[in-house]
Amino acid sequence: MTKTRIMIVEDEWMIAEEIRLVLQSMKYEVTSMSSSGEEAVQNAEKDKPDLALMDIVLEGEMDGIEAANEIRSRFNIPVIYLTAYTDDKILERASITEPFGYIVKPFVNEDLKISIEIAIYKHRMEKERKRFIEELQGALPKITSLSGLLPVCPSCKKIRDADGNWK
Repeated sequence: MTKTRIMIVEDEWMIAEEIRLVLQSMKYEVTSMSSSGEEAVQNAEKDKPDLALMDIVLEGEMDGIEAANEIRSRFNIPVIYLTAYTDDKILERASITEPFGYIVKPFVNEDLKISIEIAIYKHRMEKERKRFIEELQGALPKITSLSGLLPVCPSCKKIRDADGNWK
């Protein structure tokens, strides 16, 4: 089985490096480390990671919430916020982006691993559900256009012939 590929978006180099080492010790593959929202979007497009760990306050014009929103909507990559910010305004803005998790720094390694595994599983199930819905929607016109079916009595299991007689 292939390793889960994770992108780190963190403006503080030392913290990003610590997260990278923690992820590698957990047998995840780190695809890139970005310090700005703009760079994160570029790396998401280029690397197509399985997940993005996103800080909220970043270098550049685009913060982590804006970057997460763009990454999720353009590339369908799940995002877990990994940040020190917990005020209500930020939580409200972050919630709108439909994150797969929100971890407050400093984090416990096991909490990070659990959040990653749940996010990856949930994202996989969402994709599968979407595929099933598309298959069902594609099958619906075929079902409604079926003809020549035999009418069967549900109680006695007799079949009605062309003359309307049950046999």
